[in-house]
Amino acid sequence: MIPILDLSQQTAQLRPALDQALADLLTSGRFILGAHGEALEQAVAQTCQTRYGMGVASGTDALHLVLRACGIRPGDEVITASFSFIATAEAISYCGATPVFADIDPHTFNLDPESVARCITPRTRAILPVHLFGQAADLAPLLKLGQEHHLAIIEDCAQAIGTLYQGRAVGSWGLAGCLSFYPTKNLGCFGDGGMVVTSSLGIKSRVRQLRTHGQKTRYLHEEVGYTSRLDEVQAAVLRLKLPHLAQWNQQRAKIADFYNQVFADLPVVTPYCAPYSSHTYHQYTLRVGHRERVVELLRELGIGTMVYYPVPIHLQRAYRHLGYEAGSLPHTEQVAREVLSLPIFPELTQDQQEQVVQAVRKVLWQLPPDPEFRS
Repeated sequence: MIPILDLSQQTAQLRPALDQALADLLTSGRFILGAHGEALEQAVAQTCQTRYGMGVASGTDALHLVLRACGIRPGDEVITASFSFIATAEAISYCGATPVFADIDPHTFNLDPESVARCITPRTRAILPVHLFGQAADLAPLLKLGQEHHLAIIEDCAQAIGTLYQGRAVGSWGLAGCLSFYPTKNLGCFGDGGMVVTSSLGIKSRVRQLRTHGQKTRYLHEEVGYTSRLDEVQAAVLRLKLPHLAQWNQQRAKIADFYNQVFADLPVVTPYCAPYSSHTYHQYTLRVGHRERVVELLRELGIGTMVYYPVPIHLQRAYRHLGYEAGSLPHTEQVAREVLSLPIFPELTQDQQEQVVQAVRKVLWQLPPDPEFRS
């Protein structure tokens, strides 16, 4: 079986350095807010072309703490995408605010700025674009909307570390960028972890205070805060992995290019690469007809797949109270019915890639046309 992702090979390649780093950490006895975390914050901020980085416990916490730092509160609205992992919306809800879902561009899977513009109301306080699957959302028109309506732009970069928008790193365009280091990410740790990157001293100071029980100095608490710190074990792992990130992203792109060439004559929609963005291929995601049948047949041929995300957030039971119905976001709902992600990770061998494409070609050519799918 060729899995959608295999982390064991990456870990094995780095094992000697990891063993040494973790042994040194055990000897030091410093497991929270130590030297590894500080060095990682500086290195990730440099990668993201920002002045500051603040390690937190998860990508979800990164979003939540930035929204809190921006003053998002009950009664406010934050516009975001429904075609995303639910954490994007949850972070808004944690602040007592209301997520407002705009539709997406069906080519890039990212927020459609025209749909965002239609969602702005007097209660809107921020726009939260998601750089989905490794490709940047079109930030220029969103930044313009932010300026015109005095809205904060907060970037969800959980799937896009290393991605460039108009030649500059995502996370550096808005007020802040929010990263996830969940193990499956392009830069992943050995558990949960996240980071806020920003060039705003105010956001930096507030997030640092919020992540440690609302304290500026030890035992002096300015506000009710949280326990959300990136521990030294995860920081040490990430410091070892970060120098390899650019090469790993390049390898992902090389695999995606191979897939694109071989799938060019198939009745599928291969990933669209917008001219304003690079693509780091956190996922390689096709649009296909007869998706559930394709998944089943590929499994029988030993090819792992994944569907991100089969039910958009606005149709999830958790957000039923917002009143969205089927048909509210037509592009989002269409894409959710058709997307299918194939194996892609830096260590995927050429032989494995060949097996994937042969299986995909075999499956797609044997199925009849899907009348509801337009490639």
